[in-house]
Amino acid sequence: MRWFEIALVVFTLLSGLIWLLDKLVLAKRRAAHQGLLDDGAEPWYVDYAKAFFPVLLAVLVLRSFIAEPFRIPSNSMMPTLLTGDFILVNKFSYGLRLPISNRKFVDIGEPKRGEVVVFRPPHHPDQDWIKRVIGLPGDRIGYYDNQVLINGVPLAYESLGHYEGRGNGAEMSGAGEFRELLADHPHRVLERTGLPFRDPAEGEWVVPEGEYFVMGDNRDNSEDSRYWGFLPEQNLRGKAFLIWMNIDGGIDFSRIGERIR
Repeated sequence: MRWFEIALVVFTLLSGLIWLLDKLVLAKRRAAHQGLLDDGAEPWYVDYAKAFFPVLLAVLVLRSFIAEPFRIPSNSMMPTLLTGDFILVNKFSYGLRLPISNRKFVDIGEPKRGEVVVFRPPHHPDQDWIKRVIGLPGDRIGYYDNQVLINGVPLAYESLGHYEGRGNGAEMSGAGEFRELLADHPHRVLERTGLPFRDPAEGEWVVPEGEYFVMGDNRDNSEDSRYWGFLPEQNLRGKAFLIWMNIDGGIDFSRIGERIR
């Protein structure tokens, strides 16, 4: 979706410049020559710029600084998020950032443990990914035998039985489903070893300053910080907070309006 962001910025600036040029120069020139050389009508490009600039500017401000829609393309955040979910992401929770460059210019807040975040991974800076924040700067994160440890303390789990998937998530049917009690964000996770995706990574990691340790809720089918390392703060895009639609072979109305926890 980065191409869309670039195109939106370019067309907003272009239409805004044409509108401003017309207001300061071209309109006065047409008025001075009206009845002499032409009928004073606006050129087509000015007419289009005036029509589209307010709309483009509103969309740009909304997507850049308030909320932006994303679509979930994979099963890595099951069962919290499903393939085909369309979500909204809060763009100001972690500070206001410039479009395209993602450079923060107003500091508002930082991610909290357990929040679901959208970001650009260091090894794929042109893509948007989504995972859950597990480790904050300075934390020591351990992962052994499907058990997360934070600063040496293992998280508590409640078994919810076996998961029954559907659609693109049917591959996870039969996986163990658990409630992971993480800070103020208890959430469900799936565990099923032996998937063709990759073997579970185990070990310990100390999170550097200015970076985060993120994991997918589908623990045995997620490419996350266990494999590619830490998430730099400057790569954050926003906080996921709402599912507004799900289309996976059809519309699942039961997921509309579901909050992301």
